[in-house]
Amino acid sequence: MRTYPEHKLVLRCLKEIEEKLGWGNSDQWHNDVFIELSETIQGHTHVLLSPTTLKRIWGKIAYKSAPSISTLNTLSQFAGYNNWRDFKNKSKVKEPSWITKKILQNMSIIVIAASIMTLVFISFYSMIGSKRNKSALTDISKVTFSSKPITEGLPNSVVFNFDLNNIKSDNLYIQQYWDKTKTIKVKSTQNQATGIYYFPGYFGAKLLVDGNIIKEHDLFIKSGGWVGTIEYKPVPKYIPQNDLLGNYLSMPTSIIEEIKSNEDPLVTSFHLVDDFNNVYGDYMSIGTSVRNLYRDKWAVCQAFRIVILGTSGAMVIPFSIPGCVSDINLMLNDVYLKGKEHDLSAFGADFSEFRNIDIVIKEKKVTIYLDNMETYSRSYNESIGNFVGIRYKFLGAGEVGFLKVTDESKKKTIINKDFGMR
Repeated sequence: MRTYPEHKLVLRCLKEIEEKLGWGNSDQWHNDVFIELSETIQGHTHVLLSPTTLKRIWGKIAYKSAPSISTLNTLSQFAGYNNWRDFKNKSKVKEPSWITKKILQNMSIIVIAASIMTLVFISFYSMIGSKRNKSALTDISKVTFSSKPITEGLPNSVVFNFDLNNIKSDNLYIQQYWDKTKTIKVKSTQNQATGIYYFPGYFGAKLLVDGNIIKEHDLFIKSGGWVGTIEYKPVPKYIPQNDLLGNYLSMPTSIIEEIKSNEDPLVTSFHLVDDFNNVYGDYMSIGTSVRNLYRDKWAVCQAFRIVILGTSGAMVIPFSIPGCVSDINLMLNDVYLKGKEHDLSAFGADFSEFRNIDIVIKEKKVTIYLDNMETYSRSYNESIGNFVGIRYKFLGAGEVGFLKVTDESKKKTIINKDFGMR
């Protein structure tokens, strides 16, 4: 693999970031992890590094060029340094001592001796340890791994049932999702473990032995109807469906006041995640109406996103006032476009009053309409799978007038909810 002059230093910086995050081995990180990492870095440094850029730096995408100095400065700041120069100065390797130099001068002799000792060790280990190694890898096909949510609604605990079939290892984990709160260490003698999920969604649960995935399955956490959240960390605040459904799909007055009084930015969301009986996510349409309720201080941009959830991916359709489109980012599953590098002015509009939005997906092509006028169209490559839900995420607070979801392949209406507008 070709590398650039400072490649080793960059790897060291990435290692520090991984240790800081505590999200587990980056070898297991998938696309959603890099999306979350992008948002996390932006939240700390106020600089956006796209998931694609991060995947290139972490070696998930082949790329020959070195990261830009601005990217390295941002990563260094996130790791706890002033900039890339500060990181390099504090990471300089000291000049080797005379003992180290002597060792290096006689390295060939040391290597030969070490090789002989290694061969002796391997021979000895093969005689006394082969049975133990074999028992650690025997009958993996007979290992079972399943899960079941305890209830409906949120938060939701999940019971994982498994039979490790006498696998001998001290490195056994259940990876519920990507972050450390959703990774569970288990013992070879266990048959059950539990975990907790704070948001609804379609997740992939994995059973890992010595860092290798030996079993995995899909895990579906439904919302149990509409649920609202204020995304406090680490545990969100929940608003039940009965408190959301008034004249519109909206937060209660007390929550609006709570948001307005908060000095720090708050994200509020409406979630609907359910089994919609094999609705093809790449051939459907969504019609809705949205307006913003809080547009002061940190919410002046009226930013919000509509998130379309599938069994194999997701789409994030962003909106803001025209003057803030540089700060929004569009995701059509495997296609990610950030406002600082692409013209996303089609998603700029004043949402002080209700505006109608139509999202038409056909043969992996998304077309956006605003008040019945086509404003944007773009194709993507990887299927999002079956449609399983929708989220509205507001920086501040907003409300929804109606939602209509249609399975275009069957010409069948899946959701047709008038929240009071029509």
